[in-house]
Amino acid sequence: MAQQTVSGFRYANLADDLELKIKEGVYRSGEKLPSLRRLHDQTGLSITTVYQAYIELEKRGVVEPRQKSGYYVRPLLDRILPVPEAPKLKPVAKKVTMGTLAYSIVEDMSNPDFLQLGGSVVMPELLPFKQLARCIRSAPIESMKHSLMRYENPYGNPELKRQIAKRMVGQARRDAMEEITITTGCLEAVNLCLQAAGSAGDTVIVESPTYPWFLQLIEDHKMFALEIPTDPRTGIDLEQLEQAIGANAVAACLLVPNFHNPLGFEMSMEKKKTLVKMMAAAKAPIIEDNIHGELYFGNARPATLKSLDRNGWVMHCASFSKTLSPGLRVGWCLPGRYTEPVRRLKLNGTVASPTLNQRAVADFLKSGAYDRHLRRLRTALKNQISNMALAIARHFPKGTRITAPKGGLTLWVELSPNINGLEVYREARKRKISIFPGIICSTTGRYRNFIRISCGYPWSEEVEKGIRTLAEIIGQMV
Repeated sequence: MAQQTVSGFRYANLADDLELKIKEGVYRSGEKLPSLRRLHDQTGLSITTVYQAYIELEKRGVVEPRQKSGYYVRPLLDRILPVPEAPKLKPVAKKVTMGTLAYSIVEDMSNPDFLQLGGSVVMPELLPFKQLARCIRSAPIESMKHSLMRYENPYGNPELKRQIAKRMVGQARRDAMEEITITTGCLEAVNLCLQAAGSAGDTVIVESPTYPWFLQLIEDHKMFALEIPTDPRTGIDLEQLEQAIGANAVAACLLVPNFHNPLGFEMSMEKKKTLVKMMAAAKAPIIEDNIHGELYFGNARPATLKSLDRNGWVMHCASFSKTLSPGLRVGWCLPGRYTEPVRRLKLNGTVASPTLNQRAVADFLKSGAYDRHLRRLRTALKNQISNMALAIARHFPKGTRITAPKGGLTLWVELSPNINGLEVYREARKRKISIFPGIICSTTGRYRNFIRISCGYPWSEEVEKGIRTLAEIIGQMV
């Protein structure tokens, strides 16, 4: 009986030691842990005790077994640090003035000398360049001639639309293919939908915080932004949304229900149903940005608002920029009852999106390689976000809060109230580190003590050093 007690302490102590090393970054998310035999040799503990330690770690949610392979560090996405609280603000429609900060951020995103922790982009090494290049090279000369020497169908390459429609099974209505309009990236899709739904002087509802380029579009079209408090765990406050719709003439709601940028939440199915029903009753369209929809960390792709739409009030937008190639700029939208205005705007704006790019994506989707690539990409991003969150917990000052994303690419970081995220951005920029200051994600002046960190680059010593440098910058401001 005494031996069982000692053994119990031994396996628990070993489990505690391994868990601490995981949190310290000695073992990283997705990394294979030492085998039973190796730990037995290292520690002098019996194989049974080592096995019990791994079982204990599995119960704690720290490791996961893989058949015939051993134990691996499970990506930790929650309970690392406290999550930021939902903002408390009174929704008021405001004129948007973004300034020039966004341009500096975009310039940094394309600068190879910068450590890219700002832009929501995936590192090229994680994208299927060779397969895409093969699709382009293997095109017959006649097909290449057609791609380069003629205008494409203004609303999209038929084969690409067919491939997208296949992927939209269960995500949109049965006649989705007729509604699909190919765009030059997701932001053009959002822009076209916004122009179709409203005009200068109109009010557009957005989440708070929101993606700053949405605010720039609203500013450029001389519209007003009405921000609704949004919980980092559950999404937009539907009660305040309903009140805002009742008190304002709303042209559209521009929302990201799946893996929100910057918060990373996934809106529940119950909440999605309520939202779609509410907006249909108000006869106000929802512009749904689903650009991160394929980058889920759970077991299944989440439902879109479009899949719940029965009256054409949801304008669904997405692209392949985060999952396949940002350079090809291939996006699409399903604009519902606004299909004809959107197509007219597309035709009058760019005539059509580039043919060669559309055909390359269509051929890649036809090859069947996309789903295999997505599985690898989701695993990599899940591990990278976990490693980034653990590094922030190790190095950033006490009191730091971070989101626990369910998918996507970003972490939303709340610093102490006395820390100015814009100053952190400027100091980081001097050291060739690109981050996103939180203040750019709102018109309200809130989120001054927030930053957004992208996790699209694989974990490395350079990234760890970058996080330590950010921690030093912040520490000097405390």
